[in-house]
Amino acid sequence: MAAEAKAMNRSDRIRQLKARLERLHAEEMEIEAELCALEAEPATEPAEPAHQLSRDEIQRFSRQLVMDEIGVKGQLQLRNSKVLIVGTGGLGSPCAMYLAAMGVGTLGLVDHDTVDHSNLHRQIIHTAGACGSSKVVSARMALRRLSPQCNVRIHDQLLDSSNALQTMRGYDIVIDATDNAATRYLVNDACVMLGLPLVSGSAVRLEGQLTVLNYAGGPCYRCLFPVPPPPDTVANCSDAGVLGVVPGVIGCLQAMETVKVLTDRKRMDSPSLLLFSYKAAQPFRSVRLRSRVASCAVCGDAPSITRLIDYAAFCGSGPNDKTPDLHVLDPAQRVTCGELSTVLNGSRRCLLLDVRDEAQFAICSLPGAVNVPLEHFDRRRADLEQMLGELDGAPVYAVCRRGNLSQLAVKHIRDELGYSACFDVARGLLGWQAEVDSEFPAY
Repeated sequence: MAAEAKAMNRSDRIRQLKARLERLHAEEMEIEAELCALEAEPATEPAEPAHQLSRDEIQRFSRQLVMDEIGVKGQLQLRNSKVLIVGTGGLGSPCAMYLAAMGVGTLGLVDHDTVDHSNLHRQIIHTAGACGSSKVVSARMALRRLSPQCNVRIHDQLLDSSNALQTMRGYDIVIDATDNAATRYLVNDACVMLGLPLVSGSAVRLEGQLTVLNYAGGPCYRCLFPVPPPPDTVANCSDAGVLGVVPGVIGCLQAMETVKVLTDRKRMDSPSLLLFSYKAAQPFRSVRLRSRVASCAVCGDAPSITRLIDYAAFCGSGPNDKTPDLHVLDPAQRVTCGELSTVLNGSRRCLLLDVRDEAQFAICSLPGAVNVPLEHFDRRRADLEQMLGELDGAPVYAVCRRGNLSQLAVKHIRDELGYSACFDVARGLLGWQAEVDSEFPAY
């Protein structure tokens, strides 16, 4: 009995301490948010550039100072620099942490999103306790702990054509740590108009890439990609996935390239794109890029784009990584998750067809669902025809994660296989969790 009581007391104490930590963290987030708001007010006078290092700085950065590549001159260049990072996610997290740790004097952080549990495997600047909080506030709190001497400015806003130039003006260099085409073109064009070098990185699944743009007469992003890709061909982390360490690799390299530019160590005799692949025997390779294009619409000799445009319209997608909802079916060919629940709980015969890939199906699925990935429809046509033939006209309900792939599956089954009793489950499994079963796992 004494042992059981001791174990219960221990468990209770653990719960109490965890609850106290949560309360303290919530209070800390509130204080940080208020402090951010107060410090956002413009200073009456700009800070004077430093001309010598303090005793604390010499101790802190001693391992960099002893290298000829940095030295006192380079450390002062970092100390007096102002760097803007657009995005505090998988790329921006390690990039910001290393730049602050290495002694960059002012870091600006732009992000309008909040921390989500699905971010934490790769966005290492944030913690579980910060979920639901502003990303820039969470990031600033982490950077304060890491490098109190770093001045962290936060811009808790969606960067768009109305505020990009004002936000970016006054910085020495910009780091694109975003994950969508619209913001990439926006940041590029604004950098060209302001004459700022741009360190651009991207990472998805098991691959990443990195380049420095608009620097020392080199190309800008539009020189390389004058026309955005079709929206449905652009992979994002939400749907395609990403191994946590991959954006970490690219984000660290973005920090390194930024330091090269700030300390005048960056060579631009031949612009290049660094490619990283997790699967390759040699994970890094460099590809030579074209030079600046004289006819480029934004950085060319006679630019046709002289002010920021509507980038969502230009790219056909918005400034975020959220997959747009498809609308390819008649509303009568779709059912709600609540309606599907009624069918599944009844006695009527039906086929619940899960069209996600095998990896996603293994994460979670609805009871009784049969997995035939949409990408395998052509290869498994005979299997599908056999399943449909055995239904004797009973309805088929196609489901996926969001309700996009399932619409394409329904269209295929109706048009290609001639089975009209086929319906899409609107909003997919995310809708099932929201409308039917709150305990169903979302990802």
